[in-house]
Amino acid sequence: MSPAYDSREKYERWHIRTCARCGRRAAKSANWSDGPICRTCYERAMRDRGRCPGCGTERLLPGRDAAGTAICRDCAGISRDFFCDRCGFEGLLLGGRLCERCTLSDQLTTLLDDGTGRIHPQLIPLHRLLVSLDRPKSRLIWLRNPQVLALLRDLATGTVPLTHDAIQALPNWRTAAYLRDLLMDSEVLPHLDRRLLLFERWLAQRIATTADPEHARLLQHFATWHQLRKHRVKAAKSPLGTSTTQESRQQITQAGAFLVWLAARHVTLDACTQTDLDAWHAEKYATRRPAQAFLRWCMETRRLPRLTIPNRPTTNPHPMDQHQRITALQRVLADDSTLPRVRLAACLVLLFAQPVSRIVRMVTDDVVHDGQHVALRLGDPPTPVPEPVAALLLDYLQALPANTPAINQNSPWLFPGRRPSQPMNPGTLRDALRKLGVPVEKGRTSAIRQLVLQAPAPVIAQALGYHDKSTTRIATEAGAPWKNYAPGDHTR
Repeated sequence: MSPAYDSREKYERWHIRTCARCGRRAAKSANWSDGPICRTCYERAMRDRGRCPGCGTERLLPGRDAAGTAICRDCAGISRDFFCDRCGFEGLLLGGRLCERCTLSDQLTTLLDDGTGRIHPQLIPLHRLLVSLDRPKSRLIWLRNPQVLALLRDLATGTVPLTHDAIQALPNWRTAAYLRDLLMDSEVLPHLDRRLLLFERWLAQRIATTADPEHARLLQHFATWHQLRKHRVKAAKSPLGTSTTQESRQQITQAGAFLVWLAARHVTLDACTQTDLDAWHAEKYATRRPAQAFLRWCMETRRLPRLTIPNRPTTNPHPMDQHQRITALQRVLADDSTLPRVRLAACLVLLFAQPVSRIVRMVTDDVVHDGQHVALRLGDPPTPVPEPVAALLLDYLQALPANTPAINQNSPWLFPGRRPSQPMNPGTLRDALRKLGVPVEKGRTSAIRQLVLQAPAPVIAQALGYHDKSTTRIATEAGAPWKNYAPGDHTR
């Protein structure tokens, strides 16, 4: 028998046990009154807090009584205590008998040292924010990333200046973008629109990789004077949505493709003819349509002759019929196995015709509850929410703090994301709705068409946050009898 096999056998004989709580064979982490405990069950017990049914005190409940109910260590007869030697918090202890929060504080203090033995003065708010948030374990895991460690050290020592421009230029952009969100959230850096910053970074890389210098110059001018100017004005009023910057990326990409396509035909931009423009659109109209913004800008700035841009009419997707929509809504409300946020989002699509991009930007203050009735502030005035959707909404709102990522605990979002101060990504929610079997576009189209058949289009527009011209057009297409209803205040 080899020595390695012998030592493994001895280890399994002394350390591998059947866990008294989960029943699997694993390395023993503790041996309490109810038997040996594996590491997984040990860590789970270290996060179980509440009122002990034995002594009635609010504290950690690591033990179990004969019925399997969680009780405190004193009632369970556990001799080991779990109080942090520094702050006295009762919970999971790490090295040096320190709790996770104190361990996190020590690690951050070391990383943010500016070389004088203390935290860089400008980074003290960041340290305070990271330590104060719930669930410190998630930050301890985050600090295992070598890129995070290197970036924090560089910021503390001044290798990377504490400016947006310096962080924007870093190569590991995902890590840098997440840390920049934290720096803005802790007010170390001034608040700027996150999506605008990411678009500017993408644009710089896109221009830098453009082979033809003349093409790069044209794309830079188009982005600066047409796209960025509008985005900055819009971002000053409200945060940019995903679709806004995504559309701009498509416009830049297709504009570059058009310039390359022209060059392959040995045609310069100022010599482009109607035949060239028609040929460009004829090949792949849907894919190349985003280039039309660039073409119009070129015509307005006299870089391109005045030509007619081909237009192929598009129609909205065929909506669900009323029976399908109601059936889908009933199925969503009865599906307890799906996450409440996905079910709630499905109800907002199928009942109130809300787009996903608008749903993720709703805040908790948009829910109006006076004790008897529930309403949503989608427009003005707030829209009443019928049962059982109202019950689902209130239950979701009550459970929201516990289900919100610790890094986003202080955010106002009804659908919080995993980044500081950011809502849920609309693409993630759209994928979840598709997995649930809710066709977002068809469901929303069906809902708005049914609503404009039941009430005047301007009234529906005001209640749901739509433009009255959009609802009037939909009402005309649906054959609504309210098409001649005058908008405005009818009480005067």
